[in-house]
Amino acid sequence: MNVTKDSVTNTEITLTISLDSADEEPFLNRSFRRVASRVRIPGFRPGKAPRSVIENHLGREALVHEALEFMIPESLDQVLKDEEIQAFMQPQLEVLDMDPVSYKAVVALEPIVELGEFQSIRLEREPVEVTNDQIDQVLEDLRFEAAPWEPVDRPLIFGDLVTMNVKGTIEHEEVIDDNGIDFIPQIDNNLPFPGFSVYLEGMTEGQSKDFSLNVPDDYPQETYAGKECQFNVEVLALKEKNLADLDDEFAKGVRDGFENMEALTDHVRQRLNDEGEAAETRRLEQSSLDEVKKLAKIEASELVYQRELDMMYEERERSLRNQRMDMELYLSYVGQTEEDLREQMKPQAEDRLNTTLILRKLADVESIEIGEDDVEAEIDNLISSTGGESEAAMKQALNTENAKDSIKSSLMNRKIMARLVELVQGNPTSSTEAGEITESNPDQGNEPEKESSQAEEAKE
Repeated sequence: MNVTKDSVTNTEITLTISLDSADEEPFLNRSFRRVASRVRIPGFRPGKAPRSVIENHLGREALVHEALEFMIPESLDQVLKDEEIQAFMQPQLEVLDMDPVSYKAVVALEPIVELGEFQSIRLEREPVEVTNDQIDQVLEDLRFEAAPWEPVDRPLIFGDLVTMNVKGTIEHEEVIDDNGIDFIPQIDNNLPFPGFSVYLEGMTEGQSKDFSLNVPDDYPQETYAGKECQFNVEVLALKEKNLADLDDEFAKGVRDGFENMEALTDHVRQRLNDEGEAAETRRLEQSSLDEVKKLAKIEASELVYQRELDMMYEERERSLRNQRMDMELYLSYVGQTEEDLREQMKPQAEDRLNTTLILRKLADVESIEIGEDDVEAEIDNLISSTGGESEAAMKQALNTENAKDSIKSSLMNRKIMARLVELVQGNPTSSTEAGEITESNPDQGNEPEKESSQAEEAKE
């Protein structure tokens, strides 16, 4: 093989590779055997025709085309080995000629990451303060959630539960036709359009009302944006919450029950404090990472960033499919082309990749590792958190290589961020070196879990 290095940089090498007849021959023999099994030649049993007959029948070019599937990757692997080139990802390939075969390979190398003096970064942990107002709000939320809805004979006020029929018409086209729906009017409730709840205030059971609202100019459905919608609303029933007193009896009825209001209040205070500490940890993690990014210098092939963008685009496609929408429909809905969307996603893709590279470098510098035992322990924790019939299915799902790789990546990110928080607070020793992994999970390309409401947390 003849190998030419057309371009060499710190992050990328462009190779032109030309094969001679001797190089091609083993690959052509393999392609001949594959083609011979599929082609019927008069006078020969399937797969028994000699190569010369096959070549005369199909032409040499057909064998070459068949061989390219393995000729290029295998010859390239050999070149990279001989030249001692470590590819960071699959090279970009372009066939230049077929007789003899020659091709160009653009090889992305390991990105160069310099963290700078990240050990000098100092950030302080802000103290968490739980106020009486916060506690009172959680208790009120609990009180509201526990209270039943009961019929009421009076005009509607904000916060009531109203059962109603609603019709909406825009330019003589019926766009809303809901019967017997439940709705809680609030001053800040902008559904279906801003101001709708205001018109309901003061209505009584059995009453009908006609009114008009302007559809916002930024309404997603451009067909209706800026136009007037005529509503007809009929109130069928009104209900209000019968709120219990915040006393010891109420406390005993919350979840598994508390001895008295003092015990419930203490529990709420502790949950709020825990939430506050977790939020402060997440703030420190993000702030620490932001500071490291400011210091870091990254050199990477454009191919690496392009791959990240491709991955993000594919993730968006999968997400849309899960919502039973294809990309073409989505693009038409938001008024974009594929090129527009890719351009919009570029900064996010670049930031995500840079974050990943920085975390990898931090793991290397700080000698942070995740062993198989860590992964297995995390799998056991995840499985034990479920119960019943789903446990077996979950165990099977988590024991795949892809699942284990994902778990390992998540554990690594958590461990790195825990170490980074230690460093920015001036702690030179690592509590994670002994294998301790915190529960914090910063947004590093993984979708964060939704936090439960304070009231929900208090009930736990």
